[in-house]
Amino acid sequence: TVAVAALFPVDSPRDELQHALTEAFGAELPSEPRWEVLADRPWEREWLQHFAPIRCGERLWVCPHGHALDAPGAVVLRLDPGLAFGTGTHPTTALCLGWLDAHARAGGAVGDDGCGSGILGIAALLLGAEHVRAVDIDPQALLATRENAARNGIAAARILVSAPEALSGAERADLLLANILAGPLVALAPRFAALLRAGGVAVLSGVLEGQAAEVIHAASPWFALEELATSEGWCRIVLRRNTASADPAAA
Repeated sequence: TVAVAALFPVDSPRDELQHALTEAFGAELPSEPRWEVLADRPWEREWLQHFAPIRCGERLWVCPHGHALDAPGAVVLRLDPGLAFGTGTHPTTALCLGWLDAHARAGGAVGDDGCGSGILGIAALLLGAEHVRAVDIDPQALLATRENAARNGIAAARILVSAPEALSGAERADLLLANILAGPLVALAPRFAALLRAGGVAVLSGVLEGQAAEVIHAASPWFALEELATSEGWCRIVLRRNTASADPAAA
């Protein structure tokens, strides 16, 4: 049994929609559609109804902004993602945050590709990174990252937030974080190699278990696999930039 739910503008002609749905199924609909008017509300606030503090590793916690947390010695990331992706609840984000908590070190430059809410780059800064370059194609993500960095007391000089094209000529990073999707990770492998110094580490996620081999293969001219971890059918791929491989042209 398959249930299909779809969203349309409230003033859409229902007879035309029903005709389109019938054509899409190639036959009469198995049942009459049930129409419901969905009242508008501040969708960027909806997540708060289900968001409680999340522990990621030994020290790192992700908390809604303004939420009290009694955890001595904790590194607390205060988060308000707005309309951007990334609260820490999805397995891919949790996998990356857990890795950061376990491998935190002082200093170093970090790249956050597809930064969303800024959660990964900000976590790296709170855990000791020197500075972060955070990029995303979504203007809402750039806005959310800047605001979340400020809420966590991150000086603007420590996190440069921009569209990807602004990365041209950027200094090479020691660590690259990219929690996006398998297709973009495959396409961006040459750019990731160009952005990382020799010996640097790339932590990639947003990849289903069945897609991991394709992502690893795409990166193999420049990277060696260090770790493959899974959670709920999703993967975290940790790669190290080869010292001997040729530099690709930055994409």
